[in-house]
Formats: sequence, structure tokens, C-alpha cells
Amino acid sequence: MDDASGGRLSHLSRSVAGHVVLVTGAGSGIGRATAHLFADEGARVAVTDVDGDAAAVVAAEVEGAGGAARAWGLDVTDRPEVRRVVDEVAAWGPGLDVLVNNAGAAMGAPIGHDAFVDTWDRALDLMATAQTTAIRAALPHLRASSAGRIVNVSSTEGVGGSAGMAAYTAAKHAVVGLTRALAVELGDDGITVNAVCPGPVDTALTSSIPDDAKVKFARRRVPLRRYAQPEEIAHGILHLALPASGYITGHALLVDGGMTIKNN
Repeated sequence: MDDASGGRLSHLSRSVAGHVVLVTGAGSGIGRATAHLFADEGARVAVTDVDGDAAAVVAAEVEGAGGAARAWGLDVTDRPEVRRVVDEVAAWGPGLDVLVNNAGAAMGAPIGHDAFVDTWDRALDLMATAQTTAIRAALPHLRASSAGRIVNVSSTEGVGGSAGMAAYTAAKHAVVGLTRALAVELGDDGITVNAVCPGPVDTALTSSIPDDAKVKFARRRVPLRRYAQPEEIAHGILHLALPASGYITGHALLVDGGMTIKNN
């Protein structure tokens, strides 16, 4: 909308062009879509994944489409490696404006099962502790940015719960709690901290579920009656990372087709 003189009435930027973005778990699924979307919007993207070859493929896809990207193999549970990679990304950037903590894995075990303790330790390590490690490593660089953004990927399990998924659910709740606490703690630095909570998404993590089971679940549980595409989750992440979104912090954005509000 323009004013009478023909100028824009809005002033806040919705562009991430030139911003440096680090995405963990970017070798597939939501992370891959996020890397592509930020690159399409002009950002320089550090594509990191525990599978270094997968990260390299995604970075090559981005560059082949005219974007700017570089790949790093990264095990987010390895603290020295996280610090090294974050510093390398900031040197390559130069700088770092956005950290997207996306790395994770689906895992579950009933609490009485022998595998529960190992599942619990792995879930908290990979999907909660690892996010704090990346944030601590990135913090000096984000503080130097004029639009520092942290987006943590949680899940609808971060606001609800499912039987047999206690370890995963606890880890995803921890992500939401971490997000809220750090939004308060880092407010003075001008860094926003938000979470995205995806519902059911068509990714490799759900590829083992038969299509008819997905359709049945979506029709019963999701008002939009379908699974999301990874890019739809990526757009939620991008929105929270925009310069114009600088007054949104401590929020857990549900991108779930309305699943969590459905009563019947």
C-alpha cells in the first residue's frame, strides 16, 4: 500500500538477502527445504548434517540454482566439532545472522522397555542438549549481527504427548522451554529466539508409514486433512528469521494444519 506521494507505508524489511544462515540437519527433509528457501531468498547458507555427503548434495543443489551455499559434515552432539564448524561458518559468511537448530530424529520406546534408558539419553542429547551447544557456539557471532535470530525446531510433541514417545516428547518440550527462557535472557542483545512445532510432514522420517495410514491419520486428526510438505515448515522458519520479525520472540509456532486445536 502506498501513501499519497507514491511511497510505501511499511518500513520493515522482509528480505534475508546477504544474511548468513546456518541450518543443522540440512541434508534432507525440513532442513533441506529450509536451506533451499533461504538461498532462494538471497541468503548465504551453511548446510550442515551428520551425513556430510548429503550436506554436499544439498549445497550443490543450491549453487546449481544460483544460490550461495557451503556444506559441512556436523555431528551436533560433538561439542568441539560444533564450535569448530560454527566458527568456520562465521569466517566464511562472513558473520552469522541466523541459526536454525533443526537436527533431530524420530525415536520412541515404552518407559518399561529395556531400550528406554538409551532412547532417553539419545533423544535429550540430540534434540535438546545439542541445541544449547550450537547456540552457545553461535552467540558471539549472533550478538555482532544487526538481526540475530535463533529458530529451534520442536514438534507438536513439544506441546502435547503420545504413548511410547516419552523420550522424544520430553526432548521436544525441552526445546520449547529452552526457547522461552533464552528469549528472555537474550532480549537485551536484540536476538530473538523462537521455535517451530511441525505436525505430520512428508519426509524420510515418515516414509516408512504406509500411504493409506497417512491418509487415514490426516483425515481423522488434521483439519486440513493432509500431511505438510517440508517447504511449508521452512516458510514458518523463514518468517521467524526475517528482519521484520524482530518483535516476535519466545513463541512456539505451530505449523500443523490445525492438528493441536482439533477436539474431535
